[in-house]
Amino acid sequence: MSFTLIEQATPRLHRSELAVPGSAPGMFEKAAASKSDQVFLDLEDAVAPDDKEQARKNIIQGLNEIDWGNKTMTLRINGLDTHYAYRDVVDVVENCPRLDVILIPKVGVPQDVYAIDMLVTQIESYKKRTKRIGFELLIETALGMANVEAIAQASKRNEALSFGVADYAASTRARTTVIGGVNPDYGVLSDKDAEGNRQYFWADQWHAAQTRFLVAARAYGLRPIDGPFGDFGDPDGYIAAAKRAAVLGFEGKWAIHPSQIDLANQVFTPSEAEVKKARRILEAMEQAAKEGRGAVSLDGRLIDIASIRMAQALIDKADQIGAA
Repeated sequence: MSFTLIEQATPRLHRSELAVPGSAPGMFEKAAASKSDQVFLDLEDAVAPDDKEQARKNIIQGLNEIDWGNKTMTLRINGLDTHYAYRDVVDVVENCPRLDVILIPKVGVPQDVYAIDMLVTQIESYKKRTKRIGFELLIETALGMANVEAIAQASKRNEALSFGVADYAASTRARTTVIGGVNPDYGVLSDKDAEGNRQYFWADQWHAAQTRFLVAARAYGLRPIDGPFGDFGDPDGYIAAAKRAAVLGFEGKWAIHPSQIDLANQVFTPSEAEVKKARRILEAMEQAAKEGRGAVSLDGRLIDIASIRMAQALIDKADQIGAA
């Protein structure tokens, strides 16, 4: 390991994150009763300009009057380039001790995070809040991705990065009009076989961005969260997108519709077979250490010290879910 040790973010269960418009208070009770690990009450894209002030009032009332259980409660504020953002922070943070996290949209440079950190720090001091508010940072522009490593280090409040694929696609001028998922024009063509036939294989146009994003998050102790999948009538497509993210190392995924909550929880929960194998790896390596060996064979495969770290990470996640 490097001599530079990075402090890990506040541990929270983050398999699923349900988006709920602040302008739709009738949805709050259902969100509270859902199985989503996190809920973000939205003041940004899901709320029309004329409804933003009322949505802010709805959220304050909802956070104070509804029993949200042990969910992580998050507020998505408006962009820093609008006149709504400062009132979003001041009004909600001053009046809602139940708030856990602020989701900052379209973060482009680390100074964006610094600005909200300064404001929140002053409010916490003034209100004598004992629970420190965390930040979830939404990377959804080319500028944000270009600065993602610096953004990830911008505040000790940072807990998670979320990948906003829709605005990212618009920012990079990607040739797509869907939110998440794959594109039939993004693929590779195989060489000709003996008969001269070729096959076309679809690929994932977001893979490179997701990988850079993931590395920045993990390098600086944050949770990487995959963003929305727009077609909530396509559960198979959602599961496929979630599995691609999970394999890379993402911790969870947004749910823009209640039907996607169970899908996210399913994908980002280690299976019983995975946990069992991880425990066998730890047992085998413990025995190897007693015998003075640094590596050992298990089920015909080599396992070593790195295997311990991988297995322990999976078991820790399973234990966190079991304790929730």
